Amino acid sequence: MKISEIDLGEKAIEAIQGCLSGIPIVNQVNIKKEPGSGRVRPDLLVDLEIVGPKKEKLVIEVKNNGQPRYAREAVNQILRYREMFPNSYGIFVAPFISDRAGEICSESQIGYIDFSGNCRLCFNQIYIEKEGKPNIYAKKRDFRSLFSSKRTRVIRVLLSNPKNIWKIQELSNESEVSLGQTSNIKKLLTDREWLQIVKGGFSLKSPGELLKEWGENYSFRKNTIRNFYSLDGIPEIEEQIANVCSRKQINYALTGFSGATRLYPNVRYKNAMVYIENLTDELILSLNFKPVNSGANVNILLPYDAGVFYGLKIIDGIQIASPIQIYLDLLSYRGRGEEAAESLFDEVIKTEW
Repeated sequence: MKISEIDLGEKAIEAIQGCLSGIPIVNQVNIKKEPGSGRVRPDLLVDLEIVGPKKEKLVIEVKNNGQPRYAREAVNQILRYREMFPNSYGIFVAPFISDRAGEICSESQIGYIDFSGNCRLCFNQIYIEKEGKPNIYAKKRDFRSLFSSKRTRVIRVLLSNPKNIWKIQELSNESEVSLGQTSNIKKLLTDREWLQIVKGGFSLKSPGELLKEWGENYSFRKNTIRNFYSLDGIPEIEEQIANVCSRKQINYALTGFSGATRLYPNVRYKNAMVYIENLTDELILSLNFKPVNSGANVNILLPYDAGVFYGLKIIDGIQIASPIQIYLDLLSYRGRGEEAAESLFDEVIKTEW
């Protein structure tokens, strides 16, 4: 759901009234649109009559996006407004305000209200805080868009090269994604302050937060999964896959526990997991695997996107997926998989950041 510029102002007024009307000591709320003069002008100015009798003035900045970058802009504008309206209290209003954006407001002693029901106000005798309300304005759709198949190529490149300084063209070339898509992803990540502008281009600012968010929006079941059984032991199965795929020049990469154990050896597992780019009947016959519906000890993933092969490593002559991809695939296994993913993050991924 998108909000027009006209609706934005009206919804902001509704949200402010809804939040303030629930405070017992507030007698009257008077909201003025676009008060002030010149360039320094808040979107809304609110006069409150509080039991006492006391009066309180609120300066309001309204934006159509509640991500951290916009929150910082709003905070800076509100601080300027308060020079015009001394002793006033500033409030940032948006359709949905992310947790980090709320922290940015609180750090500057600025309040916030969103249209989804989240708010934090702290002034005079008033303290009200509501959090955890879900975004009714397409947050999930936004994240699905950010983590769609082709776009994850850009994210994977950034996370695999966290210290690089990029230009749009370079990142587009490296990830094999169009300039337009790369530019859109850059904007989404910058809005969340996961990217930062630096001399010579831009770089990843918060790789841990980005990887965590991706993990929450990912499942290895996005791939097509074929399950097989082999009489051989897991190490022999993995070596056989590597030998046959290499001989037939088929791209492959061990992932999940199969990949993790080669990066962080304290991993025990009973199933081999591998990405294979082109799984043919001839290849299955060469591997001597039996298709099964249950009791599988070999999981072959037909990749949802070729990007899963980016940054693969060769260890002891066997190709494994990048630590980032292995981490994501492990997270899909509740319990032991999540534990292995966190160990991989702490012992391997984070040390490279």
